[in-house]
Amino acid sequence: MVSGPRKLAVIVLSLGVLASMISIGQAQEAGNGRDASSRAESSEGAVFAMTNETDDNRIISYRRAANGSLDRVGSVSTRGNGIGVDLDTQSGLELSHDHRFLYAVNAGSDDVTVFSVNGTSLTFLQKVYAGDQPNSLTIHENLLYVLNGSVAGNGITGFRRASDGTLAPLQGSFRLLSSPIAVPGEVQFSPDGRLLLVTQKTTNVLLKPEDAIDVFRVQSNGLTSATPRRIASHGLRPFSLAFRDDGKLVVVESFNAAPDASALSSYRLTSDGGLSVISGSVPNRQTDTCWVVITDDGRYVFTANFGSGTISTYGFSAAGKVRLIDGNAASLGVLSQPVDLALSEDSHFLYLLLRGTGGVASFRIEDNGSLEPLGVVTGGLPVADGASGLAAF
Repeated sequence: MVSGPRKLAVIVLSLGVLASMISIGQAQEAGNGRDASSRAESSEGAVFAMTNETDDNRIISYRRAANGSLDRVGSVSTRGNGIGVDLDTQSGLELSHDHRFLYAVNAGSDDVTVFSVNGTSLTFLQKVYAGDQPNSLTIHENLLYVLNGSVAGNGITGFRRASDGTLAPLQGSFRLLSSPIAVPGEVQFSPDGRLLLVTQKTTNVLLKPEDAIDVFRVQSNGLTSATPRRIASHGLRPFSLAFRDDGKLVVVESFNAAPDASALSSYRLTSDGGLSVISGSVPNRQTDTCWVVITDDGRYVFTANFGSGTISTYGFSAAGKVRLIDGNAASLGVLSQPVDLALSEDSHFLYLLLRGTGGVASFRIEDNGSLEPLGVVTGGLPVADGASGLAAF
């Protein structure tokens, strides 16, 4: 038993230890809170937009701050030519999945440019012939396929990607689409790389189905099936598409730019390489919906509506059903002409290329899928003169 001065000393010491423990606990809690906050914030990244100018196609670089805002930092030439009017396709500018390389189409000079990526800095690596009017790109592991949009020969062309990012033509890879007047909107690998899908924006009344999505099988040697399977699109004028990691996909339908008539359909891939409709043509009451992205967690879909100057938000269920959350989730103005969309690596932020005003708009994606505007950065891009292609990390 402790008594007298020693007892008092023990009490004081115990109180001191307790206070220290409380202080340490509070500091750890505060530190954990800061760590959690840091994890909630994105690290810095970059966004790239393409001018698509006829005499000197260029890539404009933007530094992305942790809060999602952008600063324009420079530009670099692709050493190729654009076409001066928007590509009218999705994925004209594509980052490799590790963000080490950037690929850009030069539809006016029939080639693709390869850059190495170091933050916002781009270093020219290669320019390679890519067929007649290349306008959309898709990557799966060491394969890259290009969509050729020429009226003289709608088709796809393949390349092998080396470890240094450069491209080597895949001999004998060119394939025609199922319709000579397809006017294709995008080429896209399925998540497992076994299929290549191409949307067709025109109706061909001489073929069945009249409105279609082409599906090519990809073989082990990287070549695709000689002819695609022509599968019905649920809606009129399927423009672009996006896959979720589970193989379910969404396709935007512009319905030939009829006022307030655009929609979004969702599908699942079938075991025989077909498409099964899950949600058919869910309307957003907007005009000329053309571009689409899915958040990394697979919960939300955003579409860019060219004619309305807006972004629409859809919910995307685990079963693959889509429902409209807000047809006018963001409004940029009818003269803004929104085209390409891109997400930051963690899908905390959404970026939109504005062809009409020559800017890039930034948004923070809230937990409920709503969009918080972060501003528009202008400069470097042509105004109402064909800017196309956006990529981000």
